[in-house]
Amino acid sequence: MKAMDVMMTNVFTVGPDACVQDVAQILLANRISAVPVVGADGELLGIVSEGDLMRRAEAGTGKRRSWWLAMLTRKEVFAADYVKEHSRKVTDVMSHGVVTATPETPLDQIAELLEKNGIKRVPIVAGGKVVGIVSRANLLHALASLRKDAAPGAAPSDAVIRRSVISRINAEPWTRPSLINVVVKDGVVDLWGIVDSNEERKAIRVAAEIAPGVRTVNDNLMIQPPGSWS
Repeated sequence: MKAMDVMMTNVFTVGPDACVQDVAQILLANRISAVPVVGADGELLGIVSEGDLMRRAEAGTGKRRSWWLAMLTRKEVFAADYVKEHSRKVTDVMSHGVVTATPETPLDQIAELLEKNGIKRVPIVAGGKVVGIVSRANLLHALASLRKDAAPGAAPSDAVIRRSVISRINAEPWTRPSLINVVVKDGVVDLWGIVDSNEERKAIRVAAEIAPGVRTVNDNLMIQPPGSWS
């Protein structure tokens, strides 16, 4: 799936001269955590999130530093904090250098962007303009929309299922395929053999469970005690 398949297209945006208090009301009224800041032609200029509005002088949440930390802090840092905490203009408090994606960006790359940058949403840009936004919640929507048995047609035979499970296990570098046996009867998979750890045991079970046609998995694997391979 791609960004275009899950993105929200009704995106709330504000201009760079918008008032900070108005943005706060937009976030609360629409139950969203951020709004893109766009120019007159719809081009993305920045983004304002809850985090950008967390430290505000009028709310009594401005930063307070201990005397020793204040002595170590550069003047320009204090000046930047003052602007962030006191300015009423969005252009002064918004975050620049926004992480973006395109409508064609695969969801796994979106997830990587969210995780790598520690953010909650990614504006989707096409032709220099914001056309949507993908949040963590939207990725969950994609997951929840997937049917457990979405593949059409007749169920695969036990032989096909067995080959599929074995292939999945053999493809992973953390397994010892020669020590694992797979038996399939009426779509029920029995796993037999020896593994190195409980994590490997769980991973092999999952590899079997996600193979097409598998109804259930019986885990009969045994964990080899440490040092017994020598």
